[in-house]
Amino acid sequence: MTFSVTILGSSSALPTSKRFPSAHVLNVHERFYLIDCGEGTQIQLRRFKLPMSRINHVFLTHTHGDHVLGLFGLISTFNLLGRKTDLHVYGMDDFQELLFRNIEYFTDTMSFRVVYHPIDPFKVETIHADKHVQVTTVPLRHRVPAVGYKFTEALQPLNIRKEFISRLNLTTADIIRIKAGEDFITSDGELIPNSELTYRAYIPRSYAYCSDTLFSERVVGLVQNVDLLYHEATFLHTELELARQTGHSTARQAATAASKAGVKKLLIGHFSSRYKDETQFLTEAREFFPETYLVNDGQTFSVEQKKGDDASNSAILS
Repeated sequence: MTFSVTILGSSSALPTSKRFPSAHVLNVHERFYLIDCGEGTQIQLRRFKLPMSRINHVFLTHTHGDHVLGLFGLISTFNLLGRKTDLHVYGMDDFQELLFRNIEYFTDTMSFRVVYHPIDPFKVETIHADKHVQVTTVPLRHRVPAVGYKFTEALQPLNIRKEFISRLNLTTADIIRIKAGEDFITSDGELIPNSELTYRAYIPRSYAYCSDTLFSERVVGLVQNVDLLYHEATFLHTELELARQTGHSTARQAATAASKAGVKKLLIGHFSSRYKDETQFLTEAREFFPETYLVNDGQTFSVEQKKGDDASNSAILS
């Protein structure tokens, strides 16, 4: 089953001829979740052949234009295409009024509902969960209230170890209870823990998106051991003071966060347009975290599915 992220935009506030503003699409089991929606997001969705009709949830990190201005055009495009399915938008409370005023001003009749979910940017909480993924907020440190998001693949049902079925002469009712998480008590009164009787077929995969933010130890703690971490790297470390003034991170700081969090792979992006050679970011970050990858618009990064007895998932570039 698929667990991958496609980069739609990797620039910071100023777009370039090669990089659009921030937007990622996470594909979990062919369900698509849009994270940030910079200008031109609907163009990039078409360009990279991603199915617009399967995007039912949009997660906004904060209300700076390079992260939200594409949402107005995307909603208009959805409406022109005759969309019927509700679109759920998660973001700051103060953006809700602006969004709906824009929709009202530019759209005569909407063919679908936009359902807005205000989030608390200072609180860690699960804001969405379905049978495929759970989404948790990650408070960030920026010039305005901002959050990142951690996406964790939903746990698959427990599997029972086949050798126990005959050994313990389990009935269908016993098997159902064990798969639901119960321990088993034999006819002799021996308790066999559920952990011995069952296993999970696959390890849940995870992706964390952190943009825009200063380096934060709190963020490090909240993204521990994720398979794939996207952490903004707007500046090189020679511009550390400018990063602090503008509420951003350097490539070295992004790599430090990844190392401290014990993540498997780090993606860096949101590059300032002042740099003409972005490979400098990769060189700087890899000194502190070798498994760093510089993102470009159109790239897809996948996390392979690993069996439950395999302790390491691996993120690969495709």
